[in-house]
Amino acid sequence: MPGVGRHMERGRAVRFRLHGRSVPPWLLLAVFLLQTAPTLGQDFLLVQSGTTLRDSGFFEAVLPAFTRETGVEVRVVAVGTGQALQNARRGDADLLLTHSKSDEEQFVDEGYGLDRRDVMYNKFVVIGPASDPAGVGSSRDVVASFRKVAGTGSYFASRGDDSGTHKAELRYWAEAGVDVESGDNGWYRSLGAGMGATLNAGIAMGAYVLTDEATWLAFGNKKGYRVWVADDPRLHNQYGIVLVRPLRDRVDRLGRSRLLFDWIVSESGQGEIACFRIAGRQAYAPNRGAVGHDCSE
Repeated sequence: MPGVGRHMERGRAVRFRLHGRSVPPWLLLAVFLLQTAPTLGQDFLLVQSGTTLRDSGFFEAVLPAFTRETGVEVRVVAVGTGQALQNARRGDADLLLTHSKSDEEQFVDEGYGLDRRDVMYNKFVVIGPASDPAGVGSSRDVVASFRKVAGTGSYFASRGDDSGTHKAELRYWAEAGVDVESGDNGWYRSLGAGMGATLNAGIAMGAYVLTDEATWLAFGNKKGYRVWVADDPRLHNQYGIVLVRPLRDRVDRLGRSRLLFDWIVSESGQGEIACFRIAGRQAYAPNRGAVGHDCSE
């Protein structure tokens, strides 16, 4: 071990020198165990995911079935998709479950991921106050609606966190020809927050918000807000799973990682997704389509 030297004096206990300081062997052992604790004996899978799946209740509804079938525990870190990808690049993930397909494919192309598959989808929706200050109406055109928000100077609350939702929102602003990063847009509020926190803040300030349908269905603080834009095909919200290339000292974990990777796109996993409902409505549509799964079980 660099910086460590053995030191013995007659009639005294064996001690070591660490960076010039004399320390007892038990302390070196404790330091070693603390440093290696995250990787030694880790018997669970670590999934990096977006906050929308956490806020909708997806993990509590779907993942217990995987654990029952395999005995493998799954722990989730819910952050924005951009942060989830960064964490996985550092090796802090066994799998990714996010919703920015182009970024996920780039992650695999760069060699950080071994494989990616579509899992499920829902749609983004634009919610706003019942008074509809921008005059959006029940629109089928998300880009035209964004132009109306900007043109009237109505408040818009953005996640601003490089999440999949934020990335989609920026695409719509770009298509609308609105530069929300110019600094001259007092109506545009970038919060740097997760979906639930952004909804709370947006509703408090009377702002329009882009969210995903499942999170909005599960959200309990609607305060008279309603969905104004929902049926534009550009609002399609695709989720994918990525098998992360493990670090060299974690290659033995790959088998368990692939268990979840394969399960979630299997008939069993897709059936669990199909059966997940919020307020009686299906939260996500499995990419495999209709599956013969008994949701009464």
